[in-house]
Amino acid sequence: MPANDDPQDNPGAPAPQQLPGRGQQALALTGFFSLSVAAWAAASVPIILHSSGWFAVSVKAPWMPPGWMFRSMWMLLYVAVAVAAWLVWRKGFLTGGTLAGYLIQLVLNAAWPLAFFGLFPLFGAAALWTAFLVIGGLGISVAFLILRFGPVSPAAGLLMLPYLSWVVFSSSLNLYSAIHN
Repeated sequence: MPANDDPQDNPGAPAPQQLPGRGQQALALTGFFSLSVAAWAAASVPIILHSSGWFAVSVKAPWMPPGWMFRSMWMLLYVAVAVAAWLVWRKGFLTGGTLAGYLIQLVLNAAWPLAFFGLFPLFGAAALWTAFLVIGGLGISVAFLILRFGPVSPAAGLLMLPYLSWVVFSSSLNLYSAIHN
């Protein structure tokens, strides 16, 4: 039996869109990668400045992975987020609330290391609790994007799932640090 691709027969499915040209798609994908690199760079500064300082001597969760794993995972996750956003954009659905959610998660992703690593020397444990609120907001924004991306592009929704898992895992590390430092 052929698939039902008529949006009138499936009101929950997005209407099919004509894809942008290859040049425009390549430029957009480059733009999404650039946004991810910008968020990564902004997030890296407080980590680099403080990871050998207060963080090196802080109490860490027993399930804390080695530093190389964080760098590797975040690189993969930033690539996945860029591709997921591009997949949704190319179908014409990275607009309105979905676009706002995408931008919010980038800002929260870059803000978390600033709150966790950068503000601790000034505010102590209060910074760790603030970071926990930020990463909680990040988790909510990623879950929102999964719900928005998935119906438009199942691949995009699936690409976001590891991101949500890593944010939940990182939240557990943040919570442990806030309680024990």
